[in-house]
Amino acid sequence: MEKIKIAIGSDHGGYELKEIVKSYIEKLGYEYQDFGTHNRDAIDYPIIAKEVAKKISSKEFDRGILVCGSGLGVAIAANK
Repeated sequence: MEKIKIAIGSDHGGYELKEIVKSYIEKLGYEYQDFGTHNRDAIDYPIIAKEVAKKISSKEFDRGILVCGSGLGVAIAANK
């Protein structure tokens, strides 16, 4: 059986939660790739959201998780 592949990303406000989610994903045995951010510094999060969404729509990954301080910014960016 093939492992589910998950693309994950966040803005700086969601960084800490993203790191917790990554640990949980690992414990479940799923494969994932972290598209950023990799620290708490402010970043241009729409780039990360777009990349995660692109990986899902191209079927390179089965699922995607985006974490944001408010949830709105990455949702809007991913839906474009």
